[in-house]
Amino acid sequence: MADQEEDFSSLPLPDRFVHKNWKVRKQGYEDAAKEFEKTPDESDPVFRPFIQDPGLWKGAVADSNVAAQQEGINALCSFLKFGGHHACTRSRNSTISPIVEKGLASTRAATKQSCLEALLLYVELDKADPIIEDLLPALSNKQPKIVAATLAALTAIYHAYGVKVVDPKPVLKALPKVFGHADKNVRAEASNLVVELYRWLREAMKTLFWNDLKPVQQQDLEKLFEGVKQEPSPKQERLLRSQQAVVAASAVAADADGGEGEDDLDEGTGEVDTFDLAEPVDVLSQVPKDFHENITSTKWKDRKETLDALFAVVNVDRIKDGPFDEIIQLLAKCMKDANIAVVTVAANCVEALAKGLRKGFAKYRSRIMAPIMERLKEKKQSVADALGSALDAVFGSTSLSDCLEEILEFLKHKNPQVKLETLKFLIRCLKTTRDAPSKPETKSIADAAIKLLTESSEVTRSGGAEILGTLMKIMSERAMNPYLEGLDDIRKTKIKEYFDVAQVKAKDKPKPVAPPPKAAPPPQKKMVTKKPAAGLKKSTPRPSTPQGEEPPPGPIPPKSTTGRSIPSKLTGPSKSGLAPPSGGLKLQKRLAGPGGAAPPNLPSPKRNISSPTYEEEAPVPKLALGGRGLAGRPLGKPISAPLEPATPAVPPGITAMERAELEELRAEKERSQKAMEDLRIEKSKFASQINELQNQNAQLIEDHTRDVLSIKAKETQLVRARSDAEAAEQTVQKQQREIDRLKRELSRAVRATSPPPHDANDQIYRDTGMNGSAHHPPLDRYNSTMTSREIGYERARNYMNSPSEEKENGSLETAQQKVGSRSPPRSYSRDLSSSGRSEREGAVGRTGVDDRGREVSANGEPVESWKRAAEVTSQLKARIEQMKARQGLSRPQ
Repeated sequence: MADQEEDFSSLPLPDRFVHKNWKVRKQGYEDAAKEFEKTPDESDPVFRPFIQDPGLWKGAVADSNVAAQQEGINALCSFLKFGGHHACTRSRNSTISPIVEKGLASTRAATKQSCLEALLLYVELDKADPIIEDLLPALSNKQPKIVAATLAALTAIYHAYGVKVVDPKPVLKALPKVFGHADKNVRAEASNLVVELYRWLREAMKTLFWNDLKPVQQQDLEKLFEGVKQEPSPKQERLLRSQQAVVAASAVAADADGGEGEDDLDEGTGEVDTFDLAEPVDVLSQVPKDFHENITSTKWKDRKETLDALFAVVNVDRIKDGPFDEIIQLLAKCMKDANIAVVTVAANCVEALAKGLRKGFAKYRSRIMAPIMERLKEKKQSVADALGSALDAVFGSTSLSDCLEEILEFLKHKNPQVKLETLKFLIRCLKTTRDAPSKPETKSIADAAIKLLTESSEVTRSGGAEILGTLMKIMSERAMNPYLEGLDDIRKTKIKEYFDVAQVKAKDKPKPVAPPPKAAPPPQKKMVTKKPAAGLKKSTPRPSTPQGEEPPPGPIPPKSTTGRSIPSKLTGPSKSGLAPPSGGLKLQKRLAGPGGAAPPNLPSPKRNISSPTYEEEAPVPKLALGGRGLAGRPLGKPISAPLEPATPAVPPGITAMERAELEELRAEKERSQKAMEDLRIEKSKFASQINELQNQNAQLIEDHTRDVLSIKAKETQLVRARSDAEAAEQTVQKQQREIDRLKRELSRAVRATSPPPHDANDQIYRDTGMNGSAHHPPLDRYNSTMTSREIGYERARNYMNSPSEEKENGSLETAQQKVGSRSPPRSYSRDLSSSGRSEREGAVGRTGVDDRGREVSANGEPVESWKRAAEVTSQLKARIEQMKARQGLSRPQ
């Protein structure tokens, strides 16, 4: 077993990465991580096989054995940490997907942490865009745990690097789909991601996805935002390698400049503008086709409605750049319109265009700014506010230097209202500009403001003082003191008050600009040292002198043994052209005595390297001390010699023309490299734009398909509803016709079976109560209602009865029930039959004689009425039988 393990350890690392035994793979991952840590730099040969075959990392990250997988991910982190940029770009296409699918959703906490560290290293070594592009497809994975793990990884990436490094727009667009997920863990991780993005973006992020969320989800997120609003602005916790290099390079400069490098990093963490997150909208295609015709209409209402329609189109967060020349020209003409409503809407349109185009609106400033400022003469506050907002938007798209000339010109306007509004506009410009004015611009602004201090209007004088106070806040008190010398103390006090309360965004840049020239001279010193070094090679025939400062004494080796040869050395170089630099003559006078070592130092007097050689050679001339008087003699000759050596100042190895050509080629090379870098940056920018447009196009196609399907579904529902309504209407009509037919049949049957009219008062039994009141309605009402409709219903029902049934029920009681059943109300007839029957039964035994001598019952009803009722009943039965016989409705016997 030990031999087998020894054989495995002797295998190359790539072979061990793909070995079928998981223990061998695990040991290979551990050994690889150790080897990476031992490498001296990124170009070490140990990285080469893994860079050439990045598929090895795909198998390591997705290893089937969880223990080996953990070591494989650790080896990948070590590979990225020590392999550098090249290791990142070569391996990320093969590892991101396995990390998301196999690593982030792992049951081991250490594996999850290692996968997250690998993703952060990929972002750190290059940039975040490719990593985000590979992570977003995982949000559509079928497994909820992978989606939740991906959202957690995105949250960690944004928490570490912020939205300045990692673009939040692709993630914000995918959030509505994630919030609609069925798994609660996915929705919880999505909420955490939104809260993290809110820390950086604040309210600006809501423009992209907020309206696509449900109201309940919006309320829950708002509750989570409350805790974030109280926190300070977040800062980037982890720097990219490029940022780390900048920080390391500026460490020395930061010590000299007071830590400006840290300030620059802090400036990068600010609240993101909505404009940066919004998608550009093509408004030119949405402009009404009749805009050019209606804007020149003679009716002001038509012009205003046209401008209202234009404002509705251009009032978006970000506008796609395009040819707006004609629209700007027409809006400039609208500034001269006689109707102030048209002017107000036109100013609103200019403001919307300037805010939507930002820097793209700068080319239209010269056409629109002067007409707007000319119209500032309007005294109505609503018009002045609209014009001021338009001017502020125009200034936001340009700079103070671009607008200053026109602003100062309108400060001299003869109309006091124009002068006052222009003054207010200049104050707003000074407060919002991020670029401090130059010294000439500062002088022109200060001169114009000092003239305003002498105006008759108090508002104008206060405005002039505010301009000077705001300008002093930008340029500092020391820079403004020369302009305030001639002012009295009262005006200076007022200017100081405005200075104390002014809030500006610009910084005085002349101070930071001063240090760069100090750092620039060192490269020039190196260039100067090259020239004497090249010139000294011509006078170095002695191979025994390794230093470049000693060669000039070498041209006369025979005379170097005597002390008298020292003056000849001084005179020789003066004729050979070693004294072209005029700055070396003074040194030649001072150093001529010590053995002629001064002439070599003439071309580069600032170099200190040659000083030790002079001190070492100084003892040599002591052998000829008597020659010191002679050593002073050549001092006169070098003074006159510089007039001759103008021609021999040619470098030994290269001519002046060739040197100039070389410098030109170097400059051209630098320009070419810079152009190539710009093209490369532009290419990457275009590639990202193309990718973004493709994603946008795919999203639009998806939205269009969804809209078409929804429209078709609505149309289908509408067609079904219409067909159902028509069917219901037909059914109602059919039922109505059936009801009408039955009514007609019933009316015919009633007319056919109704007896001839007669007085039924003597035939209908009338029952009375105990108090003598009748339970039945009066006879006249009873006859009018019963003979026409309800008696007909009763008779129609009785037609179907058989004669046998009638014989069985042919008693007096049956006749009474039939007479009682013809009463209109059912409840009333039930009460009538019950009460009448009981009363009749009691009345049989309780009879008497009335005033006329007739028999009456106990309740006063004549007994004859009973007999009369029986007769009427029998007559009705006979008639019914006759009618049945006539109509053939009698049953066959």
